[in-house]
This record gives sequence, structure tokens and C-alpha cells, in this order.
Amino acid sequence: MVGAVPFVLIAAGLLLAAGISKLRDPAPTARALRLLLPGAGASLVRVGAAAEVVIAVALVVVAGPLPAALGALAYVGFALFVVLARRRGGPLTSCGCFGRDDTPATRGHAVVNLGLAAALAVWAATGERSPWSVLTDDGPVTAALALGSVALAATLVAATLTVLPQVDALRTTTAARR
Repeated sequence: MVGAVPFVLIAAGLLLAAGISKLRDPAPTARALRLLLPGAGASLVRVGAAAEVVIAVALVVVAGPLPAALGALAYVGFALFVVLARRRGGPLTSCGCFGRDDTPATRGHAVVNLGLAAALAVWAATGERSPWSVLTDDGPVTAALALGSVALAATLVAATLTVLPQVDALRTTTAARR
């Protein structure tokens, strides 16, 4: 099941980046979360962010299905949040997933979350080893190249979730002014 390893690592990288960002600044996520849970605050966000970091690390180094199953559940939860928040129609300009106010919750966000959840579910069902052990089978150079490729892919996914919605909003605003 080597084919799923890059997706597991991308999911882990995004969880790690998002968790660290929310630990640093939980306010944007707390604001977004209050749409669905009115009493939600920074403490709840920090607990969730710490769980994201733990799951991210476990996804990479721990063998067995549990980390991937937990990661899949987390991504399904993120997708559900985005869908419910969009349906509610509140003033959600950001989901705060990367600890910033400029991360709009889009349909693409939900699709990416569900895709990563599916990849993690497949890994949970079929992956007996840790992704790290699979990566290092072919030696350190191959592992380093694979990790570099995965880091690039994770960065592109993060940009898809953060930058492209901003560009689209700017394009829409500019077109409306014409």
C-alpha cells in the first residue's frame, strides 16, 4: 500500500501545520467554531489543536490502523464543520484552520478534507506499517526525495485552501466594480 503513503503524509503535514498554527493563535478558529458551538473558546481550540499535532506525529511514525482512523475522523469532522457552517449562512469568512483569519471555508475545503479522510481510511484498513518505515525501505536518499515531494504537495494543498479562495474573492470584487 505504498501508493497511499504520500496522501497519509500530506494529511499529517496539514494536521501538523494547522495544529501548530491554532496553538499559536486560537482566536480565528474560536470565532468560526462559535457559529456552531456558541460557547466555544480558545481553550477548546487549543485542546483540539494539540490533538491534531499528536495525531499528525502518530500518523507518520506509529504502525497500525489507530492513527489513520483518528486522522480520518478528524478530517471528516473538519468537512462536516465546513458544510454545516456554509449551510448556516453565518458570517464565516474564515474557518481559522491555519490559525489565520484569511482561510475561507469553501466547498473545495470540504472536498479536500473528505479526500484526505478517504486516504486515511484506506491506510487504516490496509496499512500495517508506519508510513515512515515504508518510506525508509529504499534508503535515506529516496526517503528524503519522497519527503520533499510530499512537503511540496502539502504546501500546494494548503495554498489551494487559503490563497485560491482569496484570489477568487478579489476577482469577483474586481468584476463587480466594472
